Amino acid sequence: MCCKFAHTAAHALGHSELIAMACERAAWSAQLSGDPLMPAVADWMRVWDMWATADWSDALTLSDKALRSVQREYDQGDQLALRIWGSLQLRAAVSAARAGNEQETDDRIGHARAAGGRMDAYRGEPVYDRHSLTFSTGNVEIHSISVALEMRDQTKALAIDRRTDVAVLEALPNSRRSHHHMDIARAWLWDGNRDKAVTELEKAERIAPQLIRNHPMARATLRTIVEAERSITREKLRRMSDRFHLDG
Repeated sequence: MCCKFAHTAAHALGHSELIAMACERAAWSAQLSGDPLMPAVADWMRVWDMWATADWSDALTLSDKALRSVQREYDQGDQLALRIWGSLQLRAAVSAARAGNEQETDDRIGHARAAGGRMDAYRGEPVYDRHSLTFSTGNVEIHSISVALEMRDQTKALAIDRRTDVAVLEALPNSRRSHHHMDIARAWLWDGNRDKAVTELEKAERIAPQLIRNHPMARATLRTIVEAERSITREKLRRMSDRFHLDG
């Protein structure tokens, strides 16, 4: 688990050598852990690494390998296997979306949503999430919005957001909630509504200021809005100058 968190930090900081080392050590320790589910978590990490080189097909193949390794436990309703199975389906959905395969993406989101539903239906004693995957129904919904944006379909993303229960989003960690609002800001920008895009960016910043202020996607979204506003202002001033004959 220490390797898993080092892997996440290395991705955030862009340290490619540390990413590779942390993932390799995580896979090694997972095999020796005595936890039959842990190797699938290591594969879940490796799928993320494959995105850096656009290996979408390989990412899906690895996801399916990992899914098969926990299928029996998933079928039996093991709560940890449900989390891992759902998390792997979400990574597979992102891989499929980036490959431009809409049907595969929707299928994977559907599988993840089914896993989330089974978790919500559980009525036993709380199970400690020793793999720290924090999979939930809310996680499925923000991924369904994210993959719609991966396929440049902001209309679908905004429709999903409108029908999503706010309560399941509020239960998510701040980092994921802020990322969600950042995605919705991008959707509104693509939809031509800069005011709503700014509102969503402000929500994201309030939830996780440092994350959003330094996130490349948030910065790119804000830069696009600023440049658009400058262009509009320049054009308005040019037209007004013409009407006033300021050059005369």
